[in-house]
Amino acid sequence: MLEALKEAKKAYAKDEVPVGAVIVKDGKIIARGHNLKELKCDTTKHAEIISIQKASKKLQSWRLIDCEMYVTLEPCAMCAGAMIQSRISKLYFGASDLKTGAVGSVLNLLEDYKFNHQVEFQGGILKNECENILKQFFKELRNRKK
Repeated sequence: MLEALKEAKKAYAKDEVPVGAVIVKDGKIIARGHNLKELKCDTTKHAEIISIQKASKKLQSWRLIDCEMYVTLEPCAMCAGAMIQSRISKLYFGASDLKTGAVGSVLNLLEDYKFNHQVEFQGGILKNECENILKQFFKELRNRKK
């Protein structure tokens, strides 16, 4: 999760919502991503989607079997769906997202529905650190708008 936090800091430096993700296979990081939604003017440029795309390219397969994702914020429905579709084996996330979280906060795509692939998950990893970077970002954003 510390590596995902490094990615979140990269997003922060680009004035993006600071969310970072890494994908691990066989104990090694094979892909990294951070939010680029504002910079790329693209709603799909979430940290999770970017890291899935990079991992797929590296493995030359859309099937990310035996891969684990670490992400600083609970995934939204789009990203949770992409994890199911890409066959991610396990998800670890930091902070919960009470507004759009799709892994337990608003709904749970990974548990409440019977898709052809099930993604195991665990939340609350380095929760305080993951929450703090988001709180600081939005505090600064509000202060700039005053």
